[in-house]
Amino acid sequence: MKAENGLLYPLLGIGTLIAFVFMSFGEFSFHTEEPKLSFVHREGTQFMVDGRAFYVNGWNSYWLMDQAVQEFSRPRIGKMFRIGAKMGLTVCRTWAFNDGAYNALQVSLARFDQRVFKALDHVIVEARKHGIRLILSLVNNLKHYGGKTQYVKWAWDEGIGLSSSNDSFFFDPLIRGYFKIYLKAILTRKNHLTGIEYRDDPTIFAWELMNEPQCVSDASGDTLQDWIEEMAGYVKSIDRKHLLTIGVEGFYGPTSPQEKLSVNPGEWYGTVGSDFIRNSKISTIDFASAHVYPDQWLPEATLDEKIKYISKWVTSHIEDGERELNKPVLFTEFGLSKKNKNFDYSHRELFYKSVFDIVYESAKQNGAGAGALIWQLLVEGMEDYNDDFGFVPGERTSVDKLIKQQSCRLAALRHGDDPTRRAAKKIC
Repeated sequence: MKAENGLLYPLLGIGTLIAFVFMSFGEFSFHTEEPKLSFVHREGTQFMVDGRAFYVNGWNSYWLMDQAVQEFSRPRIGKMFRIGAKMGLTVCRTWAFNDGAYNALQVSLARFDQRVFKALDHVIVEARKHGIRLILSLVNNLKHYGGKTQYVKWAWDEGIGLSSSNDSFFFDPLIRGYFKIYLKAILTRKNHLTGIEYRDDPTIFAWELMNEPQCVSDASGDTLQDWIEEMAGYVKSIDRKHLLTIGVEGFYGPTSPQEKLSVNPGEWYGTVGSDFIRNSKISTIDFASAHVYPDQWLPEATLDEKIKYISKWVTSHIEDGERELNKPVLFTEFGLSKKNKNFDYSHRELFYKSVFDIVYESAKQNGAGAGALIWQLLVEGMEDYNDDFGFVPGERTSVDKLIKQQSCRLAALRHGDDPTRRAAKKIC
């Protein structure tokens, strides 16, 4: 033992020195190599990455930036991305806005909270670490997290707004100007963790101008069309590396042929100021978006009727991508409510499978059906953020299996028998 002690003290000294260095630098750790990400671009009706078609099986977690602000909730971000990656999911859609609400990114017109910007930086870094790409939505049509209502209220309260109507967000030149200030702040933001400006970061799959834009005060669609054209052009003047979409729900408007108007859930949906084909044809818009919510649109329909209807809805929009737009179509939200009469979780599985199958068949034929994103996924302890569409992966293994199966068959289309598809092999 005495001979061993002679070697022990020098070893203890070295160990103490290493521990001191580790604690002194705090951030010092051993990192595995992060997945290499290239920018996604578009060729006709397909997304492309590194010379191969890229198909989206993804999800919505709108709450990521909000939860990244506080230290106690920040670990939920990494956990959500780990879960998504294990299911083979490739894209997450989330809010890159919070206007005037709790943990606001924009606290008043053109004034930003750097603490919240740093939270968004963290979200982007965590996504990249797990090989997940992000669709970042830039403002809300709804009141949640401020949205267009907050912009209008700020302008009206300061005595500089044209109108107190929510739709003045689209036509008031002053508010348009303030929204452009916000857009520039986001697009040119330099991530404090990486030193990379957002417009140069391939972790971002695409920008989305607005979540579910509607301008009901102008059913002709002209006001919203003009706003989209102006804002899309402005985004592209700053950032030409990323894809851009609008965020529309997919309703056909007054310029659509009658056979398309008949696909709407009802006559009213053609009067909300959005116009799917007309909006999506804008040259600065890279791909079309649509949402799928048969519960909200057809509340009295049976499950079979809803499944039949959404098959028609999804197929119609994919056809538009191929015949009218020559652009990919991404179903950026789809969900089935658990508040339905006689709801059973098997109903949700049937609904998911219906959407997945149509997307897969389109992808298999090199069509415009580029993918779909579930609304919404959460982690444990987030009951306050749940709605009647959300769920925590792991609660129902049959749903998890269905989602992973879609990831695997889309990955097989992308990679075929390529031996480099290591990540997909680990999952599938």
